[in-house]
Amino acid sequence: MKKVSILVPVYNEGDNLFTFFNEVTKVTSQIANYEFEYVFVDDGSRDNSVKILEDLASKNKKVIVLELSRNFGKEIALTAGIDSLKTDAVIIMDADLQHPPKYIPEFIKHWEDGFEIVATQRVSIQKQPLFRKLGSYFFYKILNFISEFQTVPQTTDFRLLDKIVIEALKEFRERNRMVRGLIDWMGFKKTFIPFEAPERFAGEARYSYSKLVRLAVNSMTSFSLFPLRLAGYFGILISTVFGCLFIFMVLNSLFLHITVFSALSYVIVINSFLIGIVLSCLGLIALYIGHIYIEVIDRPLYIVRKKKN
Repeated sequence: MKKVSILVPVYNEGDNLFTFFNEVTKVTSQIANYEFEYVFVDDGSRDNSVKILEDLASKNKKVIVLELSRNFGKEIALTAGIDSLKTDAVIIMDADLQHPPKYIPEFIKHWEDGFEIVATQRVSIQKQPLFRKLGSYFFYKILNFISEFQTVPQTTDFRLLDKIVIEALKEFRERNRMVRGLIDWMGFKKTFIPFEAPERFAGEARYSYSKLVRLAVNSMTSFSLFPLRLAGYFGILISTVFGCLFIFMVLNSLFLHITVFSALSYVIVINSFLIGIVLSCLGLIALYIGHIYIEVIDRPLYIVRKKKN
């Protein structure tokens, strides 16, 4: 019998935990030929989340609770949970019921069909603020523009991972991370389930705008060297424009006599050209820093999906 983990990061979700667990177990109890365990990772909650989780664990031996020493952030909490897994697959869910348990059987079906990653893609979110919608839209546009691989817009952490993906993910030890970004980077055989995210069952969203911005910046710098190269691109552009302008000014003074340029104009153009050279050199240095950064984060050079004989 195959074993599947339900992995849930928890931060101040005391109002949701009992309802979430009841809703999930209602669904999993109807799925035959699979054994389920429930791994909750408390990320330094300040409410009664830990007490509730300990109560659930005392009543159900399939409930596993990992209590982190402080709030490390959702991505690290997910990593701690993934590192602890020894099952055939994991389904990652949020405890606020915005990841509906009713999709669990569909995850299992696609997994049985041979997919190693079954991800979800939001088609809509009930009562999502306009600012967040626009922020999400531009985040994916910019990330896909600067990144070396493409990320499907509106995907979530709500997904199933096969054991082979779990073991590969354990090899990634970088501190600044977006777990679903790492999963997308790895590849593997993947499919998507569209879903409509309901409102939170109770409580307020734990991801503030500042945390979302921090996650976006980490994502862009983790999966692209474009921000490092930007200074070099600007430098080349500035040097080219003002270099051509300087050549025109010299030719004009010697031969064309179209207009008269003051000494200050020459100083400004020459300084701008030199600034462009400096920025180009910074861009070159940034390329070397980027290569050092890639070596330091120590991602696997490749991932073997399957080996025979």
